[in-house]
Amino acid sequence: MADPERVHVVRVLPDVSALGRTFDYTVTADERARVDLGTMVRVELHGRRIGGWIVGLDVEPDTDVRLLPVRKIRGLGPTEELIELATWASWRWAGRRRRFLGASSPERAVTGLPAPRPSLPTSGPGRELATEALGHPVAVVRLPPSVDRAPVALAAAALGNALLLTPTQADAQRLAGRLRRAGVPVALAPDGWAQGRAGATVVGTRAAAWAPVADLASVVVFDEHDPALKEQATPAWNGRDVAVERARRAGVPCLLVSPTPSLEALDLGPLVVPSRTEERAGWPAVEIMDRRKDDPVRGGLFAEGLTRLVRGDQRVVCVLNRTGRSRLLACAACGTLARCEACEAAVRQLDDASLVCARCGTDRPLVCLACGSERLKNLRQGVTRAREELEALVGEPVGEVTGGTEQVPDTRVLIGTEAVLHRVVHADVVVFLDIDQELLAPRPRAAEEAMTLVARAARLVRGRRAGSMGRLVFQTRNPGHDVLQAALLADPQRVADSERRTRTLLRFPPVTAMARVSGEAAPAFIERLGSPLGIELLGPRDEAWLVRAQDHTTLCDALAQVERPSGRLRLEVDPLRW
Repeated sequence: MADPERVHVVRVLPDVSALGRTFDYTVTADERARVDLGTMVRVELHGRRIGGWIVGLDVEPDTDVRLLPVRKIRGLGPTEELIELATWASWRWAGRRRRFLGASSPERAVTGLPAPRPSLPTSGPGRELATEALGHPVAVVRLPPSVDRAPVALAAAALGNALLLTPTQADAQRLAGRLRRAGVPVALAPDGWAQGRAGATVVGTRAAAWAPVADLASVVVFDEHDPALKEQATPAWNGRDVAVERARRAGVPCLLVSPTPSLEALDLGPLVVPSRTEERAGWPAVEIMDRRKDDPVRGGLFAEGLTRLVRGDQRVVCVLNRTGRSRLLACAACGTLARCEACEAAVRQLDDASLVCARCGTDRPLVCLACGSERLKNLRQGVTRAREELEALVGEPVGEVTGGTEQVPDTRVLIGTEAVLHRVVHADVVVFLDIDQELLAPRPRAAEEAMTLVARAARLVRGRRAGSMGRLVFQTRNPGHDVLQAALLADPQRVADSERRTRTLLRFPPVTAMARVSGEAAPAFIERLGSPLGIELLGPRDEAWLVRAQDHTTLCDALAQVERPSGRLRLEVDPLRW
């Protein structure tokens, strides 16, 4: 029998943001039988009761001082597997381990687990690609946008309990419903934390990469290219990369599924693609409206050929990634751009009678400074002004959808920023009114980001496979751009190949590894970093530095050696934009 008076020592990581070290506490023999690695507890630290996780059992104390007892055992927390994964992630993204353990913990205390749910036989058509891909440790599946993703999930679940990640909670809910109807036991994260740990296929967003899964058999990341899988707060970890590392540690296959795989994904494993016939059938028809011969001042936002598409009875969604009424104005009489008198920046239309400078805030009457004309032309309309013109064009109400829209208007025609592609389930026609804004954006990942929007729009109108008459329409002065040709030919590889050449030439990720350092403490951090072997510093630009290395091992090792200075510091490894 165990001695009830015997005291055991456990190591606890406190859940305190500015504290990265562990502390030792005691538990009784009875309490020792109730705790395990990852158990969530409350302890006393500097006179305060705080939460934490047990990360060491039966340890030798660091000091000879009298240890305080654990005050409360709260319940189950991360498994040993996830604790080890959190340690790796804190190195990979230069963050605190507590942030990752918090993501691995239930939202409410869990003191026991439900019974595991029996798995029923699963079946589903069109699983050939997934079955082939599951034969590799990591594989990329290029699944056309209109192809049903449920068969891929079913193929993974047929191996046992799977971990399935999606970009949005709505995607996760739909996928979970499909699996349940097929007889698969499902735990929808985060509410299904206990069921996942007991035994079930776990479905969720990026946070589900940290969810416990009993007897993990496979991992699938859907739309691995989607920026929503990237955590924006520091440490800015990526759910895709966590999933890949987790699968590697568990020795199970990992599938990265996307209609337009990222270069990062393509570097991780072989690419599995459907036949050319199948891939073309999974993309919609595309129409490119070449506006190179249109007068940029007098031509307007809507091409003549667009009228026949927006009138009628079809469901039409127009995309214009600019909020407000106007972003760039020119005189309709002489063509002079409307600029600020004080700083010469472009001015925006504030209302019907005034212009305002976004840079310095100077406002002035709506009049041309060159010729005095009061007739100004919108060269780059905002979505609100475009909606007004579109209503006049179609002769009926047009709904406007932006990031702040609470409810999608019940109108046949909608116009909005890219938010409209996330809020609408189906459309017959999706029109990109100014795709050149996305293609020519001064961002390193502009082509990839544009292709992401195109794929999302293609999913709304569906593909040729289902006999859909839907189409994508692009207004452009760059009809030969790789993104537009990739959509036209249903060949995303064109974008991947061109991006690979560009990134290699410029030494941009994933050819290299990169981190962005900003915040008031950034200068001190950069000074402490110094110039270690294999590290290149770029900047400062816009009060931020880029730290570049040939690989993540060199980069992350160098960042880990730097003692963090006091003050606000944002350290983003693998920034989406730089």
